[in-house]
Amino acid sequence: MRIEAVLWDFGGVFSASPFGAMAGVAREFGADPQRYLEIVFGPYDHDTDHPWHRLERGEVPLADARAEIIALGAREGIDSDPFHLFGAMSKGSGGGMRPEVVEVAREVRRAGLGSALVTNNVAEFRESWKRLIPVEELFDHLIDSSEVGVRKPDPRIFELALARLGIPAARAVFLDDYPGNVEAARRLGLQALLVRDDYAAALAELRALLAT
Repeated sequence: MRIEAVLWDFGGVFSASPFGAMAGVAREFGADPQRYLEIVFGPYDHDTDHPWHRLERGEVPLADARAEIIALGAREGIDSDPFHLFGAMSKGSGGGMRPEVVEVAREVRRAGLGSALVTNNVAEFRESWKRLIPVEELFDHLIDSSEVGVRKPDPRIFELALARLGIPAARAVFLDDYPGNVEAARRLGLQALLVRDDYAAALAELRALLAT
């Protein structure tokens, strides 16, 4: 079926993946990267009551989630303050924007296709990250987990985006840097592309899909 809309993740697609930056922070503190990720972000391919998940659903403020995550790490002797990750990203380890991705998003809009940003995010960061790319120019709809109260990989966030775009899942393609989110989108019937550090490959796949 012809693709009529593109759904985009933000971090890891329009910018370098925060998961790579987190691995660097974990090694700096002498922690296992996978365990560090589980403490700070929880089991990211599931939606749970982990403090980061509740934060991304807009259920708790950042200060409360941060305190809980620090306490989780302290039980294992790990400094798990998520602000270490934000600091690493602000120094260039995961925060730079990708102009090539922005240009492809513009191409999607110029082609008359629908476009939605579907992002797990934090309410306190909303205004700062929205200044990094021309949100209103690139997307018809912004689906921010902290605003809508549901986060990836919960299928309801994709269903919400599709309902706003007015198209069935089979006519949409989704790009994300986290395998669990890509798999969740595919289970719902979307075509989905995993964006790796070599993001040019995913952009080439997207262009090929849109050309068919």
